[in-house]
Amino acid sequence: MTRFPSDDWLAAWETEDNYWHENFSSRPYAIGADYYERFRPAYRYGFESATHGLGRTFEDAEPDLRAGWERYEHRGEAPSMWEDIKEAVRDAWDRVAGPRDASPSDSAAEARPRIRE
Repeated sequence: MTRFPSDDWLAAWETEDNYWHENFSSRPYAIGADYYERFRPAYRYGFESATHGLGRTFEDAEPDLRAGWERYEHRGEAPSMWEDIKEAVRDAWDRVAGPRDASPSDSAAEARPRIRE
């Protein structure tokens, strides 16, 4: 398990938050640019979970992620249901852990954000 010193982790989340704020509107689940705040907790949850779940695929981790979402401390004042934010959690997870294996015909996988270099 990878652990981040608190200052490094905070800086890493701030970087991810900036990335998702800038790229949110390009995601298929984006309702509109002004809805970022609704998905922000999901991105943070996916980011944090992936840093602790290295080696697992999103599909393997999803049952745990679904259950954990109900207890997640940063869900916000009006938390979204899992099905509404699942793809945002997956996007953030894939950005940390790497995208799932996909065939070239899998257009959803092709639309996933790439790991930053």
